Amino acid sequence: MQAAVTVTPTQIPDLFLGLATVRPVFLWGAPGIGKSSLVRKFADSLGLECVSLLGTQLAPEDLIGVPQIRDGRSVFCPPEAIARDEPYCLFLDELNAATPDVQKAFYSLILDRRIGNYELPAGSIVIGAGNRATDNALARPIASALVNRLTHVHLRASATDWLVWAGENSIHPWVVDYLADRPDHLWSQPPKTEEPFSTPRSWHMLSDALHSFGPALDEETLKIVAHGTLTPAHAVSFCGYAKIVRHTYGIEAIIKGDASWPRRIEDRDLLYYLAEAFRGRLVKELPARREHASAAVRETSYRAKSLLVQLAEISVEVAQTVIAEDADGNPVLPAWFLVEAARDMPRLVEARR
Repeated sequence: MQAAVTVTPTQIPDLFLGLATVRPVFLWGAPGIGKSSLVRKFADSLGLECVSLLGTQLAPEDLIGVPQIRDGRSVFCPPEAIARDEPYCLFLDELNAATPDVQKAFYSLILDRRIGNYELPAGSIVIGAGNRATDNALARPIASALVNRLTHVHLRASATDWLVWAGENSIHPWVVDYLADRPDHLWSQPPKTEEPFSTPRSWHMLSDALHSFGPALDEETLKIVAHGTLTPAHAVSFCGYAKIVRHTYGIEAIIKGDASWPRRIEDRDLLYYLAEAFRGRLVKELPARREHASAAVRETSYRAKSLLVQLAEISVEVAQTVIAEDADGNPVLPAWFLVEAARDMPRLVEARR
């Protein structure tokens, strides 16, 4: 299902309060961005027990129940997990990954709040959640009859929300500080190949590993852990950031001329990270039009071109990342700066093409 409008995690409680208390809701979102935890937290805020049913692990009889003979008639007895006397939150996780027969078994439960003769207690809520087919996750088409029985909410990852949560949940300071500088690295589109990719969940996993190893964590182990949890490019960048933290070696010192770009092959991850930080600084400080540049900013642009030349002498590939276009092919740095770069560094710009 395509998302016309998306929401952030901080918007979910108020939305659920107005929606889930009167009608069933389906929460869409990419893997690892916190759908399940948001549902459980919302149920807890209402004082309701959250009963989770995993769509991929259910058969129709798990919902409908098994028949018993009473007074010569068969009566279906719903499972104990569902048939409760007190109101609760029924969480249908990975609902759209369930088989069509299981999805059909949910129809009456979702729309009429009943299975057979059993009806959910007054005050109960029903919330479903699932990944999108575009996320390369296990997802089956949902029949229009089921789609029409649900209110659909599309969740997106929010670095601002996640950093607030991280500060309250003992996330490792390296992870918090890194994502404060690179919020765009919190989440990346799931790849078509079988490899790790960055999500709020995977950053949490990395934080747990950093806490577990402690100060004794060496660079080789950090590289293994980072590449085992994050998008490869993000892993390289994070390892470079960790070197900066450990060696107090930052982009500020390079811009001021107190340090130079690292040249060792084994510091290539650090070089990539510094180049990314340098690009971010230029995006932030250079105005869209040259005539709006103050004397200080023009001096920064002169220094930037000099640093780009030095960087290209070490690695043209790394230098290209500074002036590269975004994922949609649009320039990130101001056009006037790129024109001057083309004039002063034809080899670098030609290589970028």
